[in-house]
Amino acid sequence: MFRDWRSEFNRFLLVMAAAAVIGLLAGNVNMVVLLALLGYLAHFLRQLYRLHRWLEHLPDAGQSDPPESSGIWGGIFDGIYRLQRRERQAVDHLESILNKAQESSAALEMAVIMINSKGALEWWNKAADTLLGFRTEQDRKQAVTNLLREPSFVEYFESYKYAEPLRIPSPINKNQVLEFQITLFGDGERLMLVRDVTRMHKLELMRKDFVGNVSHELRTPITVINGYLETLLDHKDSVAPRWIKPLQQMHQQSQRMENIVRDLLTLSRLETKSLPKNQDEVDMLALLREVKGEAEQVFAEKDHIFELHNDCHYLLRGSQVELYSAVSNLVFNAAKYTPPRGRITVTMLRTDGGMDIEVRDNGPGIAQQHIPRLTERFYRIDESRSTETGGTGLGLAIVKHVVARHGGSLEITSAPGKGSRFTCHFPAERLKEVSRRV
Repeated sequence: MFRDWRSEFNRFLLVMAAAAVIGLLAGNVNMVVLLALLGYLAHFLRQLYRLHRWLEHLPDAGQSDPPESSGIWGGIFDGIYRLQRRERQAVDHLESILNKAQESSAALEMAVIMINSKGALEWWNKAADTLLGFRTEQDRKQAVTNLLREPSFVEYFESYKYAEPLRIPSPINKNQVLEFQITLFGDGERLMLVRDVTRMHKLELMRKDFVGNVSHELRTPITVINGYLETLLDHKDSVAPRWIKPLQQMHQQSQRMENIVRDLLTLSRLETKSLPKNQDEVDMLALLREVKGEAEQVFAEKDHIFELHNDCHYLLRGSQVELYSAVSNLVFNAAKYTPPRGRITVTMLRTDGGMDIEVRDNGPGIAQQHIPRLTERFYRIDESRSTETGGTGLGLAIVKHVVARHGGSLEITSAPGKGSRFTCHFPAERLKEVSRRV
């Protein structure tokens, strides 16, 4: 390009020199040079006009060749033509990728929906037509909440809290259960994935029913067995000495089975029944004091130090029985796994988002790889340690369900040798402040 400009400049100098010579011969240098300048300008204007006409018709001309020209203008035409070819190749490549993406998404059984920053539909695949009843021409640019009017979906969509998926019946088939998962991207845009989880939902219901029914059926025979074993142990004098230890072990295991059945029934109820409409206003400070007092009695032999601190005093709207179960599980777990003369601290804290109930201990702590799985049913960090303490492996699962039913979340922080901290976060909308203590 620099060479073209230099050649054009040299050409201009030659034209001006020739005009000056002709002007000297004609006896009017100024006039001839002026005419030469006007001619040179006319040439430039003509080339600009040709460029304008070519660019104007370029979108409709496909791969049309540039106008023939020489010098600097030939370089300009050829440069623009090369840029235009590269741009078209890039566009063709993007169109190819987009076509493949559309073809692959059309083959998916999962609905894929793109929603703009205003909450309106931009694009969706064929599965969305099947699962949600979208119609391509009529529904484009429609607000998604106008087409999916289920209150729980509207609340989920407008909450911008998409960490957990939403399950609701299909708007076109009430016997079909759909799972919605939304992801934010771009400038406030959203990608929504919808899949049919009817079979999985039915299997989960069957599992919950099975666990609940089996636990209920086991409760009576285990209670009977436990009762007879207690009776035999109460009359040890009439039992042969060699049977005392087996009877004690049988009684210990039957009690453990009874605790497991009790916790399974509790979990089954938490999973299958929603909170009642008329809920209690639970005095959380009084509840914490009650749990602390019971833990001091149960674990008196371990000589633990139990502390209770609070910088607020709230009533929490919910179920007193469930909240007591959650807090007592956390405090009793801390006491079980903390060596004798340990310290268990229960704290009620005001936060920006509501209130936290924190249970902290100075026990052995938990390795990081176990923490994400602690709330799974029957998950064991150490099988022998769980057997020694008589734990069921269901306590933290119960805590997680109870806290979630009350609109909150459970956070676990721990490290080996540094103790553990379990924090229940409760939202402000469920709280009513009674007084303040600092």
